[in-house]
Amino acid sequence: MSHTPLTIALVQEIDHGSTEANLAACEAALRIAAARGARLALLPELHNSAYFCQTEDPALFDLAESVPGPSTERLGALAAELGLVIVGSLFERRAPGLYHNTAVVLDHDGRLAGIYRKMHIPDDPGYYEKFYFTPGDLGFTPIDTAAGRLGVLVCWDQWYPEAARLMALAGAEILLYPTAIGWDPRDDTQERERQRDAWVGIQRAHAIANALPVMVCNRVGHEPDPSGATPGVLFWGHSFVCGPQGEMLACAGEQTAELLLAQIDLSRTEQVRRLWPFLRDRRIDAYGELVERYRDR
Repeated sequence: MSHTPLTIALVQEIDHGSTEANLAACEAALRIAAARGARLALLPELHNSAYFCQTEDPALFDLAESVPGPSTERLGALAAELGLVIVGSLFERRAPGLYHNTAVVLDHDGRLAGIYRKMHIPDDPGYYEKFYFTPGDLGFTPIDTAAGRLGVLVCWDQWYPEAARLMALAGAEILLYPTAIGWDPRDDTQERERQRDAWVGIQRAHAIANALPVMVCNRVGHEPDPSGATPGVLFWGHSFVCGPQGEMLACAGEQTAELLLAQIDLSRTEQVRRLWPFLRDRRIDAYGELVERYRDR
């Protein structure tokens, strides 16, 4: 494998109020990223709109679109123009009454290289995703691109070591997480730090356990609750890239939109796995109970 570093970009963005404005902001950032040498770029979760899952509103299904569809066409044309692999995140209308939270991968030639449908769907105050999204049915399958074999997962997936491991076992070379996570504005400083540190820590652990670089691109900024029932969500940004030993390579701030660039060396996975052979020493003969919900004693 080549030791040439791969320049990557994370587009940490706020909601600009409309699909057109949000896509225009993403496009502007992607053009800058390509001009700075990026070959792979990651956008945040559901970047075309506000994070609409704060409430349960049937009218909001109108935000969904087909895949392939208008956004993949626009992102694909941009990918081909810039020679850039782009990973986006869309509200997919698969069929009447059937919707997914779907990551899309546009290869450097504009082709839709593949999709990933979010597998773990939360249902928590301010994150009522089960109302909108059917759990993914494509499994944990990496997507081959000009920038490498991408293990794309989405937000809540990032808390599950099983998801990262299965992507690694299928040959993923990078783990990518488009994300929408934030604080309740009523949380105190200590609680905010605990939540953010846990979020960073679990994903760094995925990097370490699988000897893979990890890219995490979060939303940023305050988005009000349309119902007025809560103070909304304060998305904490903090998009980051870490290497295959969990080392932090780049990290964005917590308050503003930001284009974050970093370089990763995909050949380091081989080097690290020779020193820390976790895959060699896995006791696959003893892990059958992992498929159980819980072991009642």
